[in-house]
Amino acid sequence: MRWLVCLVSFVFFPAQFQAFAGQPLPIARSIGAPVGFASACARYRWLCHEMPAHAAAGPSMSLLRKVTRAVNERVRSVEDVSSDTWTLPVGGQGDCEDYALQKMKDLIDAGFPANRLALSVVIGLRDENHVVLIARMDDGDYVLDNLNNAVKPWRATPYTFLATQDFLKRSTWRVTLAGPRANEFS
Repeated sequence: MRWLVCLVSFVFFPAQFQAFAGQPLPIARSIGAPVGFASACARYRWLCHEMPAHAAAGPSMSLLRKVTRAVNERVRSVEDVSSDTWTLPVGGQGDCEDYALQKMKDLIDAGFPANRLALSVVIGLRDENHVVLIARMDDGDYVLDNLNNAVKPWRATPYTFLATQDFLKRSTWRVTLAGPRANEFS
């Protein structure tokens, strides 16, 4: 699969989120991890292993917003030449999975529980593959995206979710199939 950076950004206002919050992404059977994930797993211990929270931050919406904004501002979006390389941004540049990895690392470093964070492969509006970070809050799953600074409930995004990293068995991926075009894949 080729991982492309989606060029379309949508802005939703907080009042619109209230109708969408409260639901976790549906997960089903295990599925093979995306190409590039295994090497990232080997490279970054925090990506695939349970990491103890070492700060008292816990799951905080303000922390999610702060990290999303900070990473989006300091990383310049570039298309990955190789679809099988998942790394943290290099030289201040990265593609969608690089942004998602950086956000996950920064959140874990700030004390956000690793077992509440997962990567997810989605299809964007232009049929491109895209990777986002999912944060599981008490009131549902939220998307942290490199295309905008909003932290949105997954149902408030235009994405069709295909597969998501397991929150607890972090080296495992699960079929998600949720969103506007999910029925095309079931």
